[in-house]
Amino acid sequence: MLRASRERLVDDYDLLMFDLDGVVYVGDDAVPGAPEHLRRARAEGAHVAFITNNASRTPDAVAEKLTSLGVEASPADVVTSAQAAAHVLLERHGAGARIAVLGAAGLETALGEAGLTPVSVDDERASGIVSGYGPDVVWRDVMRAAVRIRDGLPWVASNTDLTLPTAQGPAPGHGVLVDLLSRFSGVEPVVAGKPRRPLLDETIRRVGGDRPLMVGDRLDTDIAGGQEADVDSLLLMTGVTGLPELVAAAPGERPTFLSCDLGGLMEQHPEPPRVRGGGAELGGWRASVTDGRLMTEGDGSRDDWWRVAAVAAWEHLDASGNAPDTQGLVPPAADPAG
Repeated sequence: MLRASRERLVDDYDLLMFDLDGVVYVGDDAVPGAPEHLRRARAEGAHVAFITNNASRTPDAVAEKLTSLGVEASPADVVTSAQAAAHVLLERHGAGARIAVLGAAGLETALGEAGLTPVSVDDERASGIVSGYGPDVVWRDVMRAAVRIRDGLPWVASNTDLTLPTAQGPAPGHGVLVDLLSRFSGVEPVVAGKPRRPLLDETIRRVGGDRPLMVGDRLDTDIAGGQEADVDSLLLMTGVTGLPELVAAAPGERPTFLSCDLGGLMEQHPEPPRVRGGGAELGGWRASVTDGRLMTEGDGSRDDWWRVAAVAAWEHLDASGNAPDTQGLVPPAADPAG
């Protein structure tokens, strides 16, 4: 369940780890208000890191995109699943090890920077293989990698995301390829990206911080990843998670805090909604589940509406095993005046 903060989140945590798509930007546009909120967080003294499961792009490319959107960022602020995978491989195989690459330039760059030697999937001297999203990966290499994994070559996957955001909507992500390779080979890879903990551990190792906070929009990667790494999390409603996904969240996918947008970093989060009389109450809102349907009434802030809806829904889910029906329930609209 949700938790209260002692102070504003920007004061309670010394490392803010931001997912990118759905938190900082959507496609080629910044999330409204995100550059300003991030600028203020830096001014308040927070260490800022941008983390991504996308292994195809280098930190330089990610920082360049962020800068073009008005977000202050350097390559040192960016940590990718490719870098996390490289660190896992370095620990397992040692400096200089030859690692077969099934992916894009981001993987090769990360391996080289970690002191490993990226090689083709045909290199018989490879001591391991790493895979990641790569738009130009050819089927010949996929087949060769599958056979080598089946025959025992140790495998690390950058992530298992089933979808990838594109201008045309969600497209198959690297997780689809991981599933294919696993089915063929009978092998499950070591996974570096969210929700597994190597990416968050790598971020803390690189950027520093004793009290990290994961900030994301996706329950099954960002929030679940925070839980696996024993890191508190802030869920934002600016990306892929909507009301149907939120009310169906299993305990391992529930955030520590919840806000509509990054403005939640500058707030002290209240005690979670009180559960009584079959409903949840907070800040003038009440949410309850009747005959399997989630209902809300009252008035107050948008953040508190989402909090009472979540807590009432999770109480019902844990008690009944079923997520409540949200059909026809519309969250409060944002104030056009801000």
